[in-house]
Amino acid sequence: MQRDTDALRDTGVTGAAVRLETPRGTVTARSGVGDLVTGRPVPKDGFLRLGSTTKTFVATVMMQLVGEERVSLDQTVEQLLPGVVSGAGNDGRTITVRDLLQHTSGLPDYIYDVFPDPGTQTYFANRWRAYRPAELVDLAMRHEPAFPAGTRWAYSNTNYVLAGMIIENITGRTWEQQVHSRILRPLGLQHTDTPGTRPFLPYPHSANHQQFTVDEPMVDTTIPYRPFDSGADGSMTGTARDLNRFFAALARGQLLKPAELAAMQSTVPMPQDSGHPEGTRDGLGLFSTPLSCGGGYLGHGGSGFGYVIRAATTVDGRRTITVSAHSRSADPQTAARQEDALRDLIDHALCSTT
Repeated sequence: MQRDTDALRDTGVTGAAVRLETPRGTVTARSGVGDLVTGRPVPKDGFLRLGSTTKTFVATVMMQLVGEERVSLDQTVEQLLPGVVSGAGNDGRTITVRDLLQHTSGLPDYIYDVFPDPGTQTYFANRWRAYRPAELVDLAMRHEPAFPAGTRWAYSNTNYVLAGMIIENITGRTWEQQVHSRILRPLGLQHTDTPGTRPFLPYPHSANHQQFTVDEPMVDTTIPYRPFDSGADGSMTGTARDLNRFFAALARGQLLKPAELAAMQSTVPMPQDSGHPEGTRDGLGLFSTPLSCGGGYLGHGGSGFGYVIRAATTVDGRRTITVSAHSRSADPQTAARQEDALRDLIDHALCSTT
C-alpha cells in the first residue's frame, strides 16, 4: 500500500493519505507533504473535507425514513416539496425520491451557475459567498432538464440539495441534525461534523491545492469554495478513521434494515463517460464497482477545489479504505493519471489477502 501511495504522489499529487481497515488490523500510508510552504508531512488521521461523500450519509438518513414509512422512494418531489421543482421544463410531479438519490432525475446541476467562469479569480472573488438550498434549486430551475426523469443517468448535485430539503420537511429537523442523531452519535463518530458554511478545518489537516489553469502554479484552496461545499450535497468534514467506520457499519447492516440496505444497493448502469471505473453502477447514494479479483465494492467519492477523497468497502464490510489526495491538476492527462492511481490503490488494497 505504501508503494501505491507513493505512485499516487508521483503523478503530481502534493500529498496523499490512506487508511485500510481489515479483520487483521489497520494499515496506513502517507506520501508527499501536507503543506507546500512548510514542507511538513501529511498528518496521521488528519481532518478531511468529505465533499460528495456527504451524499451517502444523506441517503442513509432518507432510507431510515423509508424504513419508518415516513416517506416512500416512489413519492414525487412535488408531493414532498410542492412548487419547488418547476420551470424550464422541470417537473417535480415526474421525479421521485428514488430518482434524486440515484441521479436519474435529469435535473440540471447548479454548480455551473455558481462557478460560471472557471479560474483563480472567480475562486477568490466568490469563495466566501453562501447560498440557501432553495436559492441553489432556483438557479438550477433556470435550465432545461437533461432528460425525462427515470430514463437515463446523470450526476447532479441539485438532487441532494433537494433530498436535504425533503428530510427537513418530513421530520421538522435539518438533515444535519438527522445525520448527527441517527448516524454520528450512534456510531461514535466524534471527529465527523456538518459544518455548513463554516470554512475552517480542524487541526491537524493537510493543505489543499488547486491548479486552475494549465502551466499556472498551485493555489492554496484549503478554504473551500462555499457555493459548492455548504449543503447536503457535499459539506461534511471528518477523518479517514470515522469514514471507514461509517461505511463498514453501513455495509454490515448496522444502520439500515435488510430491505432498505438492499434497495440502497439496487443499481442502474452509468454511461461510459461518467468518470467512474468501467462496470461501475449507481445505487442510492452508493456506487458499486467491480474488483479485479472478482466481486466488487461499495463506496462514494468526493472532490472540491484542491482535494479528492475516495471511501470504499467490500460488500461484507470486512475491508474498508479511505484515500485522500490533496491537490488537483488542471491538465486533463495528469488528472487522468491521478485518477488511475487512485483506482489501482483501492483495487489492490481491497483485493489483497493480507
